[in-house]
Amino acid sequence: MIHWLTNMLVTKQSGSENTSRMPSTPAEIRAQWAEHHPELDTSPMELVGLLKHVTGLLTHAVEPLYAGAPLTAPEVDMLIPLRHAKDPMIARGLAEGLGLSRAGVSKTLAKLEKRGFIARTPNPADRRAALVTITPAGAKAVDAFFPRQLAAEVALLKGLGEDREWVLKALGRLVEVMEGHGGRD
Repeated sequence: MIHWLTNMLVTKQSGSENTSRMPSTPAEIRAQWAEHHPELDTSPMELVGLLKHVTGLLTHAVEPLYAGAPLTAPEVDMLIPLRHAKDPMIARGLAEGLGLSRAGVSKTLAKLEKRGFIARTPNPADRRAALVTITPAGAKAVDAFFPRQLAAEVALLKGLGEDREWVLKALGRLVEVMEGHGGRD
């Protein structure tokens, strides 16, 4: 769904048209659902659709940077908090801080360790959780790569201008609401 919705929105913005036109805005998609299932509350689709579109645009902007790069996007995301941590971290803390699954973090850490970008050592306080630190090679790799990613993000967002603070506040509020929900109805 994310790729379909993002592709539809990008297609609409680029001006290319399919011969059999599919709905390309959240409002059009909502209207289709309302026609077939009027009992459904489709109001979240507008916000979720925009969030997915923003995610797609961000991915599209930074994806070319990773072609042939020594790191993947998830690896950079993992190395950044390790790069600035004053103390060793545990995988569970990384997963919680990054909003990722423990399994995904563990898999990424294993790849980084194998290539010498992080080190894991036994945790004297808890033998089940290893202490994770970035190695000099990992610090060098993220220090060389992250500024390129940041430059792409700056270029993508520079048009916000004075609206930047408003957008940050609105997104911060959205995070509060979603974290407070915790999957409850």
